[in-house]
Amino acid sequence: MTILLSDPRVAAVPVRDTGDQPVLLQAGLSHGDVWVRAGLAVRLAEAATALPDGVRLHVVEGWRPAAQQSAIITRYTAELRRRHPDAGDAELRVLASRFVAPLEVAPHVAGAAVDLTLVTADGAPLDLGTEVDATPEQSGGRCYTGSDLVVGEAREHRELMARALGGAGLVNYPTEWWHWSFGDRYWALVTGAPAALYGPMVVERAA
Repeated sequence: MTILLSDPRVAAVPVRDTGDQPVLLQAGLSHGDVWVRAGLAVRLAEAATALPDGVRLHVVEGWRPAAQQSAIITRYTAELRRRHPDAGDAELRVLASRFVAPLEVAPHVAGAAVDLTLVTADGAPLDLGTEVDATPEQSGGRCYTGSDLVVGEAREHRELMARALGGAGLVNYPTEWWHWSFGDRYWALVTGAPAALYGPMVVERAA
């Protein structure tokens, strides 16, 4: 059974922040400024070496400010409310958590998660079944990592990515094939760690 980020067991995981500093991912893993915790950056670099020649990880997003996370929650919840006018707040919270984490447990806000895909050596995107950040509604459920609707090369690419990232110690959020994390509360719950390694963080960008 899929554990969602809205599950009370996730919020119940204690946080014992290691103090790992935010770092910029190296250019070979992302385009633009993508910040993550240092421990996650090391594991992403390790995962990248596990991929075959001609295939690279491409990180689309890492750390996300709390205000941005809140804005995504508000926007998506409003969409769900239009689709499900009879749903109460608790049900909407659960539905929303398939795509965006509640603020208090959000792995991106902790710098503990990345959204990523696979590309060729030249940077051309490989087929993974949907676009990154496709909602369950937009994708007809194909955004779920284990969706039976995703077959052929797209399935092979998902499995390739899972072997590389899982082998480096990251865990996937099963409603989003592109979302992988290390050190957050969800990671701790799934792996049986006694506590999360990372809580919310703030990146001080240079002026």
